[in-house]
Amino acid sequence: MAREYGDIADLAVRSMQIMATGEPSDFEKLIHPEAVNREGATEPPACRGLGPDAFYATALWLRQAFEDLAWDVHTVVTEGDTVVAHTTMSGHQIGPFVAYDAEGAVAQAFPATGNRFAITQTHWIRVVDGMVVEHWANRDDLGMSVQLGWNPPTPRYLLRMRRATKQARRAEAAG
Repeated sequence: MAREYGDIADLAVRSMQIMATGEPSDFEKLIHPEAVNREGATEPPACRGLGPDAFYATALWLRQAFEDLAWDVHTVVTEGDTVVAHTTMSGHQIGPFVAYDAEGAVAQAFPATGNRFAITQTHWIRVVDGMVVEHWANRDDLGMSVQLGWNPPTPRYLLRMRRATKQARRAEAAG
């Protein structure tokens, strides 16, 4: 069990930071084998499982679309086994961002715009026995879509989205 962090607040903050740069071993130290990411419902199928592998799959999914990912932590509050962190997530879109439907199929792909973004988020993280067992978040997805140039979409960008979605679906079908 991971006990190298001073308290659950430090552990929760570290669990966000490894999304940007962590390796599988970092996730194994912090994420419980039965941990659930409640945000996985709109992520690739590999992200919908339990434990470190699913959380690492989320990190890889984010990294394929965004570079320079960072979470600037403004406030952290703990109560019992729960940590709430108010953050700003920032990055630079360098690849398509692919959203998934409830069945795990590609719903929409947003091609890279090259734009940067910085949006507020609140992360809720439950920690048991020194490991993350549950995560959920509130995010400013509309703010991100405006900053990245997805919304309002131009006719040209709508065509690029259609092409990117078809490519993502073909890649998904290919395995």
